[in-house]
Amino acid sequence: MSSVAQKRSIGASIWDYLTTVDHKKIAILYIAAGGFFFLLGGLEAMFIRIQLAIPDNSFVSAGTFNELLTMHGTTMIFFAAMPILIGFMNLIMPLQIGARDVAFPFLNSLGFWLFFFGGLLLNLSWFLGGAPDAGWTSYASLALLSESHGIDFYALGIQISGFGTLMGGINFLVTVINMRAPGMTYMRMPMFSWTTFITSALILFAFPPLTVALFMLTFDRMFGSNFFNVVAGGNTIIWEHFFWIFGHPEVYILILPAFGIFSEIFSTFSRKRLFGYSSMVFATVLIGFLGFMVWAHHMFTVGLGNIANAIFAVATMAIAVPTGIKIFNWLFTMWGGSIKFTTPMLYAAAFIPSFVMGGVTGIMQAAAPADYQYHDTYFIVAHFHYVIVGGTVLAIFAATHFYWPKMFGTMLNETLGKITFVLFLIGFHLTFFIQHFLGLMGMPRRIVTFLDGQGLSTGNLISSIGAGVMAIAVLIMLVNIIITSVKNVKVGNDPWEDGRTLEWSIPSPPPFYNFKQLPLVRGIDAFWLEKMEGKDEMTPAEPLGDVHMPNGSIIPVFISLGFFIASFGAIYRQEHAWGDPVLIIGLIISFGAMLTRSLKDDHGFHIPKSELVDDNKDKGVKA
Repeated sequence: MSSVAQKRSIGASIWDYLTTVDHKKIAILYIAAGGFFFLLGGLEAMFIRIQLAIPDNSFVSAGTFNELLTMHGTTMIFFAAMPILIGFMNLIMPLQIGARDVAFPFLNSLGFWLFFFGGLLLNLSWFLGGAPDAGWTSYASLALLSESHGIDFYALGIQISGFGTLMGGINFLVTVINMRAPGMTYMRMPMFSWTTFITSALILFAFPPLTVALFMLTFDRMFGSNFFNVVAGGNTIIWEHFFWIFGHPEVYILILPAFGIFSEIFSTFSRKRLFGYSSMVFATVLIGFLGFMVWAHHMFTVGLGNIANAIFAVATMAIAVPTGIKIFNWLFTMWGGSIKFTTPMLYAAAFIPSFVMGGVTGIMQAAAPADYQYHDTYFIVAHFHYVIVGGTVLAIFAATHFYWPKMFGTMLNETLGKITFVLFLIGFHLTFFIQHFLGLMGMPRRIVTFLDGQGLSTGNLISSIGAGVMAIAVLIMLVNIIITSVKNVKVGNDPWEDGRTLEWSIPSPPPFYNFKQLPLVRGIDAFWLEKMEGKDEMTPAEPLGDVHMPNGSIIPVFISLGFFIASFGAIYRQEHAWGDPVLIIGLIISFGAMLTRSLKDDHGFHIPKSELVDDNKDKGVKA
């Protein structure tokens, strides 16, 4: 099998992506699908802000508003931000640690297709009788009373997608532990690989509580159990505990990869090693650990009592310390550096004040008596978006510009990139800064409208205008992507010229086997060390030989499709006679595909050494 890229027909390309187990192509699938859901979630946000632009507005009904609110939050968290970050983790981490692929390529593909069909299932609820309407947290007391099937789509869609995410987390953990290149010790790993590692550990421990909660909700809704039904002896507060034991680590699942992305960008464009690397690593580990200690700060108003509130208040304040260490380390990385303000670096520089503002308002809420006042107001909405948009979304945009050449071998237009940055940053602060004051003035969250004469009209109008400016910025970024793809001007290994880590030592885009010879890592910023000695490629750690690679497979698509089909049977089984047969058929497809995989003897294939040498000659690289 030739490792030289060739032109393919559209059908062959689609089949290639359906069957691929290559981590780089799966990364592109994650980023593309996550980007699509990001646009959907953004559209829902625009409808919310149009409704709230003026008092007594009737742009959407109260019921539709609840659906928009629920779907915006659910889509952005579960199906946009997290998958796009997992896409970048998939793309970069194996390259950074000098691996040829992830530990379990088949599971990597299965993880993506489960996420994709889960997201598709949830969004089909719009067309099948109504979307979920109990908020993105879907508190059981509201979820059990919801009359449409929206909550059922929510429970099963997130459940299917969550299995995929859990597989991805386990896969990344094993990859980092087992597949680092010779010399790549833990304390030589780039920060993005470290944050991927810790994030994967958080996924491993945070997703099972969510899985349990969703199973209980599914059985309460579809099979008549009473886990959360207070009248029948259930406990609705248990849902909150399960959800937030997942939900707070989830915030760090979203923000730690962003920290890793910005660490790479600060170091690259300051032309300096990351300041305080060891303290950054330990701060990341500490954030991961403390992230599980603070979940009940989401429940200060539930009535857990003074002792519980005090313990969680102290833990919430403590988690600010390792985050503060990171902020100062980034500032010191820039201090005295030879800074280049490229588009990724602009996002990184804007991230620090934006994220710090979100962090400070979070510490304000750590005081339980103050939280009683802030809790159900727009102050919380502002805080949350300053953390997630000011952290995660800025990181996604930065990473898109930074790693686009490594993904596709082309550079996004810097001028359009900077226009996007300026508009998005202005729109973001216009939208959410004013919401702090709206909250303090008493505007409750999750309400469909407000009355004239309450002093809330101007703030809401400014907020809605800001959302429009953000939307324009996203459209310009899409135009940038289209123009770049059409022009298709190729760039070299190290297009930013200051790449420090292993991914910049190989061609852009990388060959599907990544490294013809595993590199020898001699320190932190391994590629930078080689460049300082006048070399333009890594010193190999092994002689040139045959490379073993896994075969592609369509089985992950069928496993995921089976669960997708079975979900419709589970949702409609109480109303329609076809429900149970469809449920059974879907499960047969899934388990039949699993059985086929188990019985299939698939040893992959070898790329002979001669082809690797030919490949190098084609590219003008010394063998």
